[in-house]
Amino acid sequence: MAVPWTPAASVPSNEDMEMMKEKFAKLLLGEDMSGGGKGVSSALALSNAITNLGASAFAEQKRLEPMAPEMKARWRKEVDWLLSVTDHIVEFVPSKQRSTDGSTMDVMITRQRADLHMNIPALRKLDAMLIECLDNFKDVNEFSYISKDEAAHEGGNNRNDDKWWIPTPQVPSDGLSDVTRKWLQFQKDSVNQVLKAAMAINAQVLAEMEIPENYVENLPKNGRASLGDFIYKSITDDFFDPDYFLSNIDLSSEHKIVDLKNKIEASIIIWRRKMSAKDSKSSWGSAVSIGKRELFEERAETILLILKQRFPGLPQSQLDGSKIQFNRDVGQAILESYSRTIETMAFTVLSRIDDVIQADAIARDPSTAAIKRFSLKQNSTVSEQFPNAREEVEKWNASEVPSSMTLSDFMGWAMDQSEAEVKKDYEFPKDGNFKASKPPPFIVTNKRMSYLENLGVSRSPTARH
Repeated sequence: MAVPWTPAASVPSNEDMEMMKEKFAKLLLGEDMSGGGKGVSSALALSNAITNLGASAFAEQKRLEPMAPEMKARWRKEVDWLLSVTDHIVEFVPSKQRSTDGSTMDVMITRQRADLHMNIPALRKLDAMLIECLDNFKDVNEFSYISKDEAAHEGGNNRNDDKWWIPTPQVPSDGLSDVTRKWLQFQKDSVNQVLKAAMAINAQVLAEMEIPENYVENLPKNGRASLGDFIYKSITDDFFDPDYFLSNIDLSSEHKIVDLKNKIEASIIIWRRKMSAKDSKSSWGSAVSIGKRELFEERAETILLILKQRFPGLPQSQLDGSKIQFNRDVGQAILESYSRTIETMAFTVLSRIDDVIQADAIARDPSTAAIKRFSLKQNSTVSEQFPNAREEVEKWNASEVPSSMTLSDFMGWAMDQSEAEVKKDYEFPKDGNFKASKPPPFIVTNKRMSYLENLGVSRSPTARH
């Protein structure tokens, strides 16, 4: 079982001290090195710092192999510097103080803010699990990697997709051994749980961020103007089937999917504003009943949920990007950017595992080469609700099965248990919905996923204001 890493207790070297001074100087200046006070807010500066650190640390993870020791050390050291800010974000809580004469009195003491106290340790644990998962591939020698040009020249397992810069995995001519294949699936299931927990934390943090006024000011005054006639009529029709609706929408490119997502999110905000408008003469007032607006909003949220589950690699929407850019809460900025970095890292590792699984499938049955490979983006199964962060993260503690193990560990574990027992103890439903067998031990939050893996981590907005 992975153990969350903790900051080194050793005294930092002179080089580390200088690097730390430079990093925090940039944060204090809001990335405006002229010192003219035109930099971004502290929250956005920290968000950008974590995002950029994650991009440099994980963008080169093109293979299933351990992180380079120097890069791993840099990631752990610098992310700890940035997370140290949360140690000083506190709130007052009541406490009882006992005096020397035995009497007690109620006093207020400071404690780390609740959301940070619960989520930072959880994210550190997820971070450690992902790094350990990569470390587990150190001694795996049943598959290797070749460049795309080499794969094309040898007529090997060349992927006909747009990831031309990623090496192609090469497996034995008869495929992987059964043990390695099962172990690879085990690793994939483990990383998938990290992904679900990280995206749930990220979603909840974004949901709790205030909607910037400049975003609201640029919205149309009604849902029809935001959605367009066809989408509006489809959502407000007496009969509504989300799958049928999406089958009639052009989702052939990422741009079109994000555009639909932006329209749907904008319409939800518009309808919520109209429902909360007390004065019917207000610019947000409406003649449509509240009941119908609630129905429209529920339908729009259903469409959003399907899009998020079918296309988890999407870039941030306009609403999410605007929230990050204009957010002033430093704690939320750190939670959002750190969880987003872990989410992207997990998605990247899953993609690399899928590449090997696909190569193995083709080696065992060449006819499957024509079949589109399984991917998170092609998972059209829609669960009843988006993953809840509290439940997803806590399942790690509720599980009695190791969350990560080397291939040799797995072989020993598999020999100790029959296949039926393994399936019983570690079974992941196909629809991706888990039911924890015990009450979960620690917390987080709940709702969204977004962005590309192309650069390892999506950029948070950097526009100055």
